[in-house]
Amino acid sequence: MLWILAVAAAYYVTGRLGLLQRLVVAGAQVTPLWLPTGIAVAALLWRGPRIWPGIALGTYLVIRTLGPVAPSGVAIIAGNTLAPLCAYALLRRARFRPELDRLRDGLALVFLGGLLPMLLSATVGTGVLALAGSLPWSDFWPVWAAWWAGDAMGVLVGTPVLLALPMTGLPRDVYRTAEAVALSAAAVLVTLVVTRSSLSLLFLVFPLLIWAAVRFQLAGAAPCALLISAAAVSAATDRAGPFAHHSTLEIMANLMALNGCVALTALLLSALVTEQNNVRLKIQQACEDLAELVNRLSPRARG
Repeated sequence: MLWILAVAAAYYVTGRLGLLQRLVVAGAQVTPLWLPTGIAVAALLWRGPRIWPGIALGTYLVIRTLGPVAPSGVAIIAGNTLAPLCAYALLRRARFRPELDRLRDGLALVFLGGLLPMLLSATVGTGVLALAGSLPWSDFWPVWAAWWAGDAMGVLVGTPVLLALPMTGLPRDVYRTAEAVALSAAAVLVTLVVTRSSLSLLFLVFPLLIWAAVRFQLAGAAPCALLISAAAVSAATDRAGPFAHHSTLEIMANLMALNGCVALTALLLSALVTEQNNVRLKIQQACEDLAELVNRLSPRARG
C-alpha cells in the first residue's frame, strides 16, 4: 500500500510539473515530456505489476486537476495504466536487467519500454478525445504524434534516472569527484546556453553526453539527458532560443528529434561502455585465476 501511494504521489507531482510546460497542438493540450510514464515503468520494474493502482490513481488525480472526470477521462486512465504494464511485460519477456549493463538492455528499454507500448496510451487517449467530440478527426494525427512522443520520452529520459539511483554514489577517488563536479557544472552551463541562444548550438550537448556515458556510464549519462530534455522543453514552451519564430508543430518536431537523439545516445553508449567494462573485468579475473593456478602447479612440476 505504501508503494502504491508513493507511486500515485510521484505520478501526480511530476504530472503537475509537466502540465506547466504543456503546448497546444491542434487545439489540444499536450506535454512534450511526460515524466509520470517513466516513473510508472520504473516502479513496475522495481515492485512488479502489483503497484498498478498507484499509476491509475495518479492519472486520475492529474486529470481531476483539469476538471471533472468524464467517461473519456476514464478511458485515458485505462490507457495510461495499460501502456506501462505492457512495457513491463515486454521488458520481462526480453529478460531486461534494470542495471542496464548490456547493450541489449538499452535497446530493449528504447523499443520495448518506450516507443512500442506508448502507442497504446497515445491511441486510446487521442481516440477517446476524437470520439467524444473534444478533438476534430482532422487533427487526430498531430495530437496522436505529440502524445506518443511525450509518453515515450518520459520513459527514455525518466526511467534511466530512477534505475541509476541504486548505482549512484560519490566517487572515492578525489580526481573522480573533481571530474564529476566539472561534468555537472559544464552540463548545466552548456545546456542553459544552447537552449536559450538564438544560434543553432544544440549539437554541443552531445560531447557532454559522450563524456558522461564513457566516464560515468548510466549514473552520469541519465541525469545529463534529463537535464538537457527538461531545459529544451522549457525553452520550447517559452519559444526562446532555437525554438523562436517556429510554429507549434515545428517546435514539437524539433523537440522530438532532439530528445530522441539525446536519450538514444545516453542509453546506448552508457550500456555499451558498461558491457565492455564488465567483459574486461571478467577477462582480467580469468587471467588472475589462471596465474594463480599456474603458481600452485609450478612447485609440483619441479618436484
